Amino acid sequence: MKLNQKPNRPNPLYIGARPPFDGKSAAGAGDASDELNPPADHGEQSYKGHQQLSGCVALVIGGDSGIGRAIALANAREGADVAFTYHKNQSDAESTQQLLQQEAGVRTCAYQLDQSKAEHCKQLLQQVNSEFGRLDILVNNAATQTTYQTADAIDIEEFENTFKINAFGTFYLCKYALDIIRESGCIINTASIQSFDPSAYLLPYAATKAAIASMTKSFASFAIHKGIRVNAVAPGPVWTPLIPNTMPEDKIENFGSNTLLGRPAQPSELAHAYVFLASPQASYITGEIYPVTGGRQQI
Repeated sequence: MKLNQKPNRPNPLYIGARPPFDGKSAAGAGDASDELNPPADHGEQSYKGHQQLSGCVALVIGGDSGIGRAIALANAREGADVAFTYHKNQSDAESTQQLLQQEAGVRTCAYQLDQSKAEHCKQLLQQVNSEFGRLDILVNNAATQTTYQTADAIDIEEFENTFKINAFGTFYLCKYALDIIRESGCIINTASIQSFDPSAYLLPYAATKAAIASMTKSFASFAIHKGIRVNAVAPGPVWTPLIPNTMPEDKIENFGSNTLLGRPAQPSELAHAYVFLASPQASYITGEIYPVTGGRQQI
């Protein structure tokens, strides 16, 4: 680098959109990543791969949109074949698959999954292992959330459903994956800052994320004798379709402002953490919760 030449490093304060957001406009975006307003960056132009996962097969649960789409794309650009799941939004799944198919030499396949059912999770893992010939990386990323203004408003059935999808689903997939993932492989769960610093209006979601953080540490103990590492990433606020679809307008407007960066993360900014934890460079890391929170502060 020439003397006094500035490095090509963008100011982190302005990498992604900053609040205030138009709550009404964002909330009207629907549940598709492609319709999110303002749009999210999944790494389409920004993520550069370095073949850190060459020869691996990765399965990304909830890889059709948001953080999951960014993880799937990053894994592909790092040389991995990528299977991913979606729940109902086939349009998002097709968009993600088209994006991955542009990566030369990478195999990809989308699977519909209801992760609240144990047998569905077991069958999926067996199917991916059979069709791809192996499984090295499992990323548990799919989740649901609902906001509530009071404890009285929390619907019992919705509370149970949140646990079935977020916590039970993660448990099923981790449990059955231990019999399938190759030695030196890994499992990466998605916890949350809500695991440790819960917001009252997200009570059911936060409780499931605390359970996932705890399970991650327990599964790490069970898995290591097979040479499998288990870790979790704990994101702070991230601009994904989950936000405008599950939060009231006043929360959307200032979303991410309670971080040191003053903005939510873009999904692409989370992808690097998942790639690192899946890579050989993280060989001495297991049973850990890796925070990517933007220095979120309580306000």
